[in-house]
Amino acid sequence: MSALHVTAPNARGVLFVHSAPRALCPHIEWAAGRALDRAVNFTWDVQPVLKGSQRTEFYWEGEHGTGARLASALRGWEHLRFEVTEDAGLGTDGGRWMHTPDLGIFFAQTDTAGNLVIPEDRIRYAMDAAGANAIELHRELRLALGQAWDDELEAFRHASQDSAVVWLHKVG
Repeated sequence: MSALHVTAPNARGVLFVHSAPRALCPHIEWAAGRALDRAVNFTWDVQPVLKGSQRTEFYWEGEHGTGARLASALRGWEHLRFEVTEDAGLGTDGGRWMHTPDLGIFFAQTDTAGNLVIPEDRIRYAMDAAGANAIELHRELRLALGQAWDDELEAFRHASQDSAVVWLHKVG
């Protein structure tokens, strides 16, 4: 007799849709459901920062790489602002994807505390590109950290402070 072995999902994270036109909401659910290999229904709320837009937060569980599948399914859609997080696990990096209509998509690895991890080669590139120019080094490091995406999404995050998820904006 063999024992039935059920394994827990390997990864988990959150999909934050910061703003989407109302007409796009069912399409977002369909795309997220395809990425998750199951039907999903989100609870949509009014996004007060942008008239006529909706927002939602959805906790997901799945295989490693599900965060990338979610981000890929939603990237490039006009008028859509979102973030996807995938928590780091034992032996695996986490990830954070941010998307805005003007900037497109940004990805960075994250550690177990949720901090962005900038690879050594990216830091070396920033130093080489900046040379002795401290202002240019600052610009390159802000780019590596996705600061432009954070800046654009910040107002949309604050508009949802009554929600259950608490986003740490600055720590330390």
